[in-house]
Amino acid sequence: MAEEERTTAFRHAGPVHIPERKSKRGGRWKKRVGIVLLSGVLLFALWTLYIQVRIGQGTSLSPEHSTDVAIVLGARLWDNKPSPALKERLEAAYEGYTSGKYPKLIVSGGLDSPEMRLTEAEGMAEYLIERGVPKADIWLENEATSTYENLLLSRRIMEERGVRTATIVTHKFHGARSQDIAEFLHYDDPQFVLADTEALNIWQTRGREMLAFTKWLFDKSRLSDGK
Repeated sequence: MAEEERTTAFRHAGPVHIPERKSKRGGRWKKRVGIVLLSGVLLFALWTLYIQVRIGQGTSLSPEHSTDVAIVLGARLWDNKPSPALKERLEAAYEGYTSGKYPKLIVSGGLDSPEMRLTEAEGMAEYLIERGVPKADIWLENEATSTYENLLLSRRIMEERGVRTATIVTHKFHGARSQDIAEFLHYDDPQFVLADTEALNIWQTRGREMLAFTKWLFDKSRLSDGK
């Protein structure tokens, strides 16, 4: 009987009140989380703006004088042939070569995958030879798997061949990162020939380039400048 009375009394006791101190503590915690989330969103927006401005500034790079050699930065092959995007770079490089801006070409890029028969460099060399560039004027860099390696390993070829100045050939969206890497690797007054693209979706490309540029800026502190 006593137990039933206690149960009845509990049922009629009314709602249990949470102490005011606990309620205030929970409100402060939610506010702090909200501030942290908002700060993260703002930082991401500012970083995105910064990188996109950097990428945009790179699109206006253009050659001011001739150089000893041009370095064509690799991109994917399709069935051992240059992809449409890579052809755009090669055509830009070919135009500069025929107009006398540089007498030699370094084509730079390793294997896309173990199943490929040719490296990116070999595929580019075949394309340029078909366009009429003498084989003797094309130097191959067959190992690079990133823009950093493209420029590091191509600079070593330049040193071995006794040439000093280079024009870097790539796409406009890639110009700013290529310039930053070239300066990091102590290129002597690098020039740039930048191709427009019809083969790539420019907005998707700018998004991917933002991620790649961000990665490069973080990697910079742990990579060698080759000296």
